[in-house]
Amino acid sequence: MNKLYRNITRRHFFQRSSVGIGGMALASLLNQQQMTIGAEFPNHTPKAKRVIYLYMSGGPSQFETFDDKPMLRELNGKAIPPSLTKGVKLAFLQYEALKCFGTDIKFQKCGQSGQQISDVLPHLQKVADDLCIVRTLQTDQVNHDPAHTFMNTGFSIAGRPSMGSWLSYGLGSDAEDLPGFVVMRSGPLGQPIPTTAWHNGFLPGRHQGVEFYGSAQPLNYLRSPAGISETSQAETIDAIGQLNRMHQEQTLDPEIETRINQYELAFKMQTSVPDLADFRTESKSTLDMYGLSDQPDGSFASNCLMARRMAERGVRFVQLYHTGWDHHSGVVRGVQARAKEVDQGCAALLQDLKQRGLLEDTLVIWGGEFGRTPMSQGGSGRDHHTQSGAMWMAGGGVKAGSTYGVTDDFGFTAAENPFHVHDFHATVLHLLGINHKRLTYRYKGFDFRLTNVHGHVIQDVLA
Repeated sequence: MNKLYRNITRRHFFQRSSVGIGGMALASLLNQQQMTIGAEFPNHTPKAKRVIYLYMSGGPSQFETFDDKPMLRELNGKAIPPSLTKGVKLAFLQYEALKCFGTDIKFQKCGQSGQQISDVLPHLQKVADDLCIVRTLQTDQVNHDPAHTFMNTGFSIAGRPSMGSWLSYGLGSDAEDLPGFVVMRSGPLGQPIPTTAWHNGFLPGRHQGVEFYGSAQPLNYLRSPAGISETSQAETIDAIGQLNRMHQEQTLDPEIETRINQYELAFKMQTSVPDLADFRTESKSTLDMYGLSDQPDGSFASNCLMARRMAERGVRFVQLYHTGWDHHSGVVRGVQARAKEVDQGCAALLQDLKQRGLLEDTLVIWGGEFGRTPMSQGGSGRDHHTQSGAMWMAGGGVKAGSTYGVTDDFGFTAAENPFHVHDFHATVLHLLGINHKRLTYRYKGFDFRLTNVHGHVIQDVLA
């Protein structure tokens, strides 16, 4: 066995590293950086320990949710001032007449804070005083795939680590028997999300997001094959781990450490994941609040409850994708349908976290990859838009019951306080105790970071 192992590892090493000792030295430096970075963070006292990111994929329209514009209703069907749109890149509307599109959806001033929230979100209206609503989100990308990648990684080109991966790398995870970064999906089919949105990029592989299904069995292969006992499986994993550690001593490859950790984590998850997905331990009042039975059903609300259970168990970053928000036609009807699918789950998650004392150190985020235009597309839809969009944050050190940013009368762009994606990333890292300029990783001779060479912490959204 030892002779076979030596032959395999020798062949594997020289296939992976044709530069010999130089490759080993480089791997050693990378491994040293990986081992020491965890000791550098947090840089300051964090307000948040974990993140639950409610990602509305497709670009939810701010005009039907969080940014009421009476001017659009007054000028509905009339030309929008050309001075607003000059030089601005749009996805499709540059070939059509640019006419104002005012929504019939009504908005209410909600809570003691008077937050303006659309009637399509009645449950969120009731928790308005917990929200910090941002109305001036800006991005650099006007098409879905690069916009998803940019919102999640700070770059429009695939290959960079996602925000969840950066947090896993910088802070690690408090969960011993679950991944530190988990992704779940719900919503209509037919609008795929690029996996670059939760990829680890050039960071060690164990920091990649792990996708769970929204069912009573969130992962495959949770049970050992017939005839293999738990003891036998544990002995096999121990033996594989010893071989991998021998290999790592020769190559100093951080991905071997990832392999060791993932084998061990997978074994632990055979017990932890079924327990995580067992909603029978929840009270009837909690299930009623989410509108659920005692079994996960794949809905967004079910995934929200799963996210709360993950937060309790120490998972650092949970990202819940909900698809179907790309409304180039029938935007009012479309937003009403999508909002109905997420509204109760969002509000229940905030209430649930708050009741358990978790909201104060859990940062909850809601938003998509960009906003929508105030001009109509085809008479009843809205095009993609980079100049303005809406999102909200709650808990985790943000200023509750507040609104940040004001758009112009048409909602086309920021009149006050733009909130760029890089600023968003810098602010999230700050809330978790990280100086965004110090969370770097050297790759191919460059020091990369989530915020590239940009980004400012937006102090006005902090409590």
